[in-house]
Amino acid sequence: MADMVYRVQDIICQKLAEFDDVEYREDIWEREEGGGGRSRVFSDGKVFEKAGVNVSVVYGTLSPQAAKSMGGGHVLGDEDLDFYATGLSLVLHPKNPMAPTVHANYRYFERGDGTKPGSWWFGGGADLTPSYLFEEDAIHFHQVHKDVCDRHEVADFPKFKQWCDDYFYIKHRGESRGLGGIFFDNINQASQDECFDFVEDCALSFLSSYIPILERTMNLDYTPEQKDWQQIRRGRYVEFNLVYDRGTTFGLTTNGRIESILMSLPLTSRWEYCHSPQEGSLESELLQVLKNPKDWV
Repeated sequence: MADMVYRVQDIICQKLAEFDDVEYREDIWEREEGGGGRSRVFSDGKVFEKAGVNVSVVYGTLSPQAAKSMGGGHVLGDEDLDFYATGLSLVLHPKNPMAPTVHANYRYFERGDGTKPGSWWFGGGADLTPSYLFEEDAIHFHQVHKDVCDRHEVADFPKFKQWCDDYFYIKHRGESRGLGGIFFDNINQASQDECFDFVEDCALSFLSSYIPILERTMNLDYTPEQKDWQQIRRGRYVEFNLVYDRGTTFGLTTNGRIESILMSLPLTSRWEYCHSPQEGSLESELLQVLKNPKDWV
């Protein structure tokens, strides 16, 4: 799994570099308690305002608080607080408000020595967060992930799609963060090899799910008002990540590298008091879908 996430990080960063005119910054970091990772960030390029692709491979001993926040749904004893975790996490924030933000994360977690029932599992997913709705993009993104799920018996696209809608829901706003995709956790219902094959297929399918969308939208014309709307939607992104995201909580409670944990936040965002889009506008159209998620495929 660690070899795979490093390899996929290379593949994705090489592709992203074709779109932008800036070199990514790479930081190799170590965690005092055990392990480390490799963070790569593109910032203020011609296509991406900020884009990060991170790998972490960490191990050590969990606090009871961290064990509760890590997900997985397992009830293990205090003697199983030793852990190993590795994963790939990426967030891309394009400059053009017509081009959507995208997030993906694929991870493996192990408690104790990994031999007890329920002591290891895979998780992850990918989701699309546009500022403006292009239905063909939503359909494409979901179709690619459905095709991946359909290739693996351990996967269940309708379940994972619903799980994504439920997870990326901003409760205090009554709206989803974006248009969803897939989200899954606690995947261990088959052999480790079968579960790994599914997760690897997902990670390797990221570029085919997103790059065609980026190519269609990154050079579209937009107005200053549409850029302002993008900044407001990014504010919602920040709210979710800091209030609800389990990965953020886990990283902070296990003394992770703070710059890597908060890499997902956009370079810029804004909050306007009592902002509401005009009825019948493109902005209102997006908001209606965020409040009432659709089945795109």
